[in-house]
Amino acid sequence: MPSYTVTVATGSQWFAGTDDYIYLSLVGSAGCSEKHLLDKPFYNDFERGAVDSYDVTVDEELGDIQLIKIEKRKYWFRDDWYLKYITVKTPCGDYVEFPCYRWISGEGEIVLRDGQAKLACDDQIHILKQHRRKELETRQKQYRWMEWNPGFPLSIDAKCHKDLPRDIQFDSEKGVDFVLNYSKAMENLFINRFMHMFQSSWNDFADFEKIFVRISNTISERVMNHWQEDLMFGYQFLNGCNPVMIQRCLKLPDNLPLTTEMVECSLERQLTLEQEVEQGNIFIVDFKLLDGIDANKTDPCTLQFLAAPICLLYKNLANKIVPIAIQLNQVPGEENPIFLPSDAKYDWLLAKIWVRSSDFHVHQTITHLLRTHLVSEVFGIAMYRQLPAVHPIFKLLVAHVRFTIAINTKAREQLICEYGLFDKANATGGGGHVQMVQRAMQDLTYTSLCFPEAIKARGMDNAEDIPYYFYRDDGLLVWEAIKTFVAEVVDIYYEGDQVVEEDPELQDFVKDVYMYGMRGKKASGFPKSLKTKEKLCEYLTVVIFTASAQHAAVNFGQYDWCSWIPNAPPTMRAPPPTAKGVVTIEQIVDTLPDRGRSCWHLGAVWALSQFQDNELFLGMYPEEHFIEKPVKEAMARFRKNLDSIVSVIAERNKNKKLPYYYLSPDRIPNSVAI
Repeated sequence: MPSYTVTVATGSQWFAGTDDYIYLSLVGSAGCSEKHLLDKPFYNDFERGAVDSYDVTVDEELGDIQLIKIEKRKYWFRDDWYLKYITVKTPCGDYVEFPCYRWISGEGEIVLRDGQAKLACDDQIHILKQHRRKELETRQKQYRWMEWNPGFPLSIDAKCHKDLPRDIQFDSEKGVDFVLNYSKAMENLFINRFMHMFQSSWNDFADFEKIFVRISNTISERVMNHWQEDLMFGYQFLNGCNPVMIQRCLKLPDNLPLTTEMVECSLERQLTLEQEVEQGNIFIVDFKLLDGIDANKTDPCTLQFLAAPICLLYKNLANKIVPIAIQLNQVPGEENPIFLPSDAKYDWLLAKIWVRSSDFHVHQTITHLLRTHLVSEVFGIAMYRQLPAVHPIFKLLVAHVRFTIAINTKAREQLICEYGLFDKANATGGGGHVQMVQRAMQDLTYTSLCFPEAIKARGMDNAEDIPYYFYRDDGLLVWEAIKTFVAEVVDIYYEGDQVVEEDPELQDFVKDVYMYGMRGKKASGFPKSLKTKEKLCEYLTVVIFTASAQHAAVNFGQYDWCSWIPNAPPTMRAPPPTAKGVVTIEQIVDTLPDRGRSCWHLGAVWALSQFQDNELFLGMYPEEHFIEKPVKEAMARFRKNLDSIVSVIAERNKNKKLPYYYLSPDRIPNSVAI
């Protein structure tokens, strides 16, 4: 009687093992086996991290094994099981691999296909076509779109983390409990003793050190020591937390009535301001998005304020970027003066603090939340709804949406919801952050997610002209590495453009992103379909880069750049100054966040800057969804390419007082998971 050897691998994460009864059936081209109980006498099967083998004897050979059915029946109480993979050794000695990497919850049956990636056109056998269709039907019931707020990209239909499909939940919900993490952060930072001091101002700048000195690092200490300097202020627009706002100024804005005489002392080339603009030496950061956004009113005891500054910057003879003019609101007028480096020390300092605060708001809500978290969730939901597990694009992308839907659901549950943690310390809390996203959706275009195009659109692409823009330099290296890898994988499965165009599942995935994620807005420039391999490669590069490199660039520097409160105030407690020559240091300190809000802010940026436990970094694919040798070889080349980028960045950072490492591939997680 023919005998098959079945090897079953259980996951190694917490609670992955099970005591339930596990039954297996083999479905082959020549027949189907009986249901076999996988059980060894006097042995604890399916323990966490275990790899167990069983002999399955059948009456007659089954032909080519096409599917395996796994059934779990309750032994004592509900006991979920994480199945990594099953391999089947046939009587003639061949091995067939069946990747799973899923939780099997409750009682029921799952059906697995062998691990070879197949497009829909590759499946000619009815049973395989049927399996493909049923899988997507099931997923589309589990992964439903929902509008969390009008005008937002659509998100997953789940009120809380436990409502999510088990496969996309965190292994341990405690690891991503924002309330718990913020409290833990404040405990680690030794700032709990200040938490009751809401509304209580600090005495002076040095007083902020009381909550800062416990956990500082090279960059945060340098920020503390140099934050008042114009060079440090300008540098952050290139390589700080929000390196996406600065752009070359092609024409002075009409609502910034600035003359050469006003900034003459800042210009080093004996040219007029207009000539400096023509030569490409003037840059601008415009926070018009914040104009008219409602400031936080959730605490009636503390008034909070926002501004919408325009900041003009200059590339000096040393090729460094420095600020030369700041107007704190959009409409010029007597009560909206243009602040200059030649003004009184504290006038200029407060104007820069207002810009830094505005930059913090745009960074948190738009650059970070909308343009990495929410966009990556859209890609993730569409992938689960439209691509079966056997599809090569599913296998390619699944590692890059790991825990993204879960972290966003948790954020909607605790962080950015009404009366959530976001309201505690941020001037855009209480609804302002929602208004910001609704506005920013108008500028969320497909092209703006294509890294090289986005850099070029801002006029920041010339490395000789702007030599210290490490975000650009490292980002382009990583973008090209991802694109090269993606192109190799696409070449394996798509012979030509026609195969791309005629792949119904791929087209449904792209359409889902456009119709639901981007709300069907033609102006977004998101494609409704893909017609060429080249466009497919670009699209997949956008998905992976956004989830990995772009998120890393704008997330993991938050503690470095925002922990020194005066450099990134989350709220301001007095309105912007309306005249020059009246600002005092006491007025600045009273404008900055009080002690309680400072602590909430510090706990938040510390918690958000930490890597997940067991983080998976770019190029790491421990879940072997692909079994084909050519793809594994492409993955090895990808890792080698990434390693060389790590070396390039490490060499550049040697002896740098301000190293830039956020886009070093060994620090880029595969997915948005924090």
